[in-house]
Amino acid sequence: MDNWTTSHDRVLAQRHAEGWMFLIEAARDMRTTGAIAPSGTALARALTEPVRARAGRPLNILEAGAGTGAVTRVLIPRLPRGSHLDVVEANPRFADRLRHLAVAPADAAVAERVRVHTARVEELDTDCRYDVIVSGLPFANFAPGDIEAIMDRYLELLHPGGVLTYFAYLGTRQARTLLASRARVRRHRAAEETLARYRRRYAGGCRTVWANLPPARVWRLQRPAATPMPTPPRPQPAAIGAADR
Repeated sequence: MDNWTTSHDRVLAQRHAEGWMFLIEAARDMRTTGAIAPSGTALARALTEPVRARAGRPLNILEAGAGTGAVTRVLIPRLPRGSHLDVVEANPRFADRLRHLAVAPADAAVAERVRVHTARVEELDTDCRYDVIVSGLPFANFAPGDIEAIMDRYLELLHPGGVLTYFAYLGTRQARTLLASRARVRRHRAAEETLARYRRRYAGGCRTVWANLPPARVWRLQRPAATPMPTPPRPQPAAIGAADR
């Protein structure tokens, strides 16, 4: 058996194991897992495109909601020299798997630049600011207030001019309309409207990834570049009033 076949079989076995793990965690808590299978390679590449586009310089990158590492595996080989990657995952079982993934690269210098945090992104304790944030969080399962807290935290963590990518599966609104209660449909609609407000304000484009199961739309938002502080007006000499004469 040649090396390619051995490597290919190993990858298939790993993906099979991760698929089962994802399904088990979805059964535990569908709200925070948000899907029954990891993101496909095409979706992972679309989410990480801003990293490739900025590959000429060191970057600080944050991945939130990494799951079993489908996107992380695409991010690590794309890290420009001198870059750092923080991976945030609230599920402790997923986080343990991500730590094994982070030490897997043959280049030890790359492994040293990847850190895994078991936390929610809203609770991430860091002074770091990021050039790119990749979000895998299932916003469709969150209440509007939770979405606002997460999106505001993302914008706070981005450098001026930094880019955020996130995705949504196509057809979820129609499926929820058919299967969910009226209250859940209203909440889902409110969540969509909350995300739409951020898209209108920070829009940077979107694309549809048909080669994913299910197909997904990737949104790109950009924090505005810093604007120069306005020059304060020069103080004017006080007018001489009658009382000063």
